[in-house]
Amino acid sequence: MSNLASDTAMVMAAGLGKRMRPLTASQPKPLVRVAGKSLIDHTLDRLVEAGLSRAVVNVHYLADALEVHVCARNEPQIIISDERSALLETGGGMVKAMEHLPDPFFCLNSDNIWIDGPQNAFQDLTQRWDPEKMDALLLVVPHSRACNFHGPGDFKMDAQGMLSRRISGRVTPFIYTGIQLVSHHLLRDAPEGAFSTNVLWNRAMEEGRLFGVSFTGQWFEVGTPDSIALTEAALGRG
Repeated sequence: MSNLASDTAMVMAAGLGKRMRPLTASQPKPLVRVAGKSLIDHTLDRLVEAGLSRAVVNVHYLADALEVHVCARNEPQIIISDERSALLETGGGMVKAMEHLPDPFFCLNSDNIWIDGPQNAFQDLTQRWDPEKMDALLLVVPHSRACNFHGPGDFKMDAQGMLSRRISGRVTPFIYTGIQLVSHHLLRDAPEGAFSTNVLWNRAMEEGRLFGVSFTGQWFEVGTPDSIALTEAALGRG
């Protein structure tokens, strides 16, 4: 066991990958290759490097191919959360997988690519984690450290690290990386079926329990086919 807040991560891998078409016409987005490696292997390799031992991977779109791929790995230990019958979105996906998730657990998107700063992303979250104050701690990144990202940002963050939403029509300093540390308290009284994590974040924000920590490394948005070559070039330089 490492010195991290959790030894387990949920890896969100069930989405339809519509923005990555046509590459996702015949394969799930997590199997799209960047720099010679599938997106989900980039993510799972980072878990192993950081010392996490278990990954809960949810599957829906072209689930068989994805399940065969991840279960062929030696590490981390893979647990499949099967959403073949119904896609549950990010919030519903976490609720379905809860029996496999310790408290707290890391949660991350399967299309994350990043270069760590002085310490790894999971240490950044662990050092800031305070379960007495937080229901979720989001790894956020300033625009200057976000490659291929062209949006207005997601959150403002105050001096204590408390997050608030972007006001419509304005730019905000921080972008959500798709990586967070989650308490089971965030998932209490959750809606049934499919729903977005935003529902739970909004409640946590109202209660003053949604926090962020600024990532010290470089993060890559890999959402469209066009972003792959840009990411590969930047990784080569990195």
